[in-house]
Amino acid sequence: MKVAVVGATGMVGEVMLKVLAERNFPLTELIPVASERSVGKTISYKGKDYKVVGLADAVAMKPDVALFSAGGDTSLEWAPKFAEAGTTVVDNSSAWRMDPSKKLIVPEINANELTKDDKIIANPNCSTIQLVMALAPLHKKYKMKRVVVSTYQSVSGTGVKAVKQLENEIAGIDGEMAYPYPIGRNALPHCDVFLDNGYTKEEMKLAKEPQKILGDSSFSVSATAVRIPTAGGHSESVNVEFENDFDLADVRKLLSETPGVVVQDNTDTNTYPMPIYAHDKDEVFVGRIRRDETQSNTLNMWIVADNLRKGAATNTIQIAEYLLANKIL
Repeated sequence: MKVAVVGATGMVGEVMLKVLAERNFPLTELIPVASERSVGKTISYKGKDYKVVGLADAVAMKPDVALFSAGGDTSLEWAPKFAEAGTTVVDNSSAWRMDPSKKLIVPEINANELTKDDKIIANPNCSTIQLVMALAPLHKKYKMKRVVVSTYQSVSGTGVKAVKQLENEIAGIDGEMAYPYPIGRNALPHCDVFLDNGYTKEEMKLAKEPQKILGDSSFSVSATAVRIPTAGGHSESVNVEFENDFDLADVRKLLSETPGVVVQDNTDTNTYPMPIYAHDKDEVFVGRIRRDETQSNTLNMWIVADNLRKGAATNTIQIAEYLLANKIL
């Protein structure tokens, strides 16, 4: 099992290598891939050193699977080249997510859609993954009409430069800025670029991706995405209107029985999800579960997950594990 990690020296790439090792993914050969400026560098995996190679060399090595986290432009150019060489690509960028010919996969929800014909598989946006993990079982039972989500996203979602900006601000150092404003002691209602409709790309990903993953466009999602000064872990305040009424105890039971979801919801003991607890974990944490008392059949909840793990690296590797277990690879 030859596995290429494209973007191996980046933030998500490093977490991918960590998760591959933790989960004992059965690879026989690792091919770390990065941009030309990183070619020849050495990375360590399970105590062994590997030389970073360029994209063209990696395609020629014909890996069984290529896990991509190298940005949309790289994915658009190189994923088809890997696919033509017989490699199955699982891509972390936004390049293929809304392409009608590509599957958008959260394994716990819709991995059963995958076949041997799927040579390029899209990994959803980090904020989308944690959102649909909680929404999917509720939608199945109560049928969603409308979702309003406000995100509180960590700087690691932007990348290394943004994490450095926050660290510099905390230390009182003037340095390179990833954002147009300071992020420390601040909140920026600006994740990704603004579009003509006044929403950001991140907000529109949250609006469109859940419909594709759940295979249902009968519900709508309205999003506001905000960047906050946490180093890792995304949080979401979610308001869901259903067609059918629900019992709160049933909602908690349903969520707690959902694989990959952990309910942390006890106000008596101040138990609720927080990024500090989600750090380095693969589960999606749900709490503050309560009725919206202003509208019938409507639920409020708070969802938190590690955006670099379940939101990116872990979900990608879970897709590869599914392909392997079901003899699709």
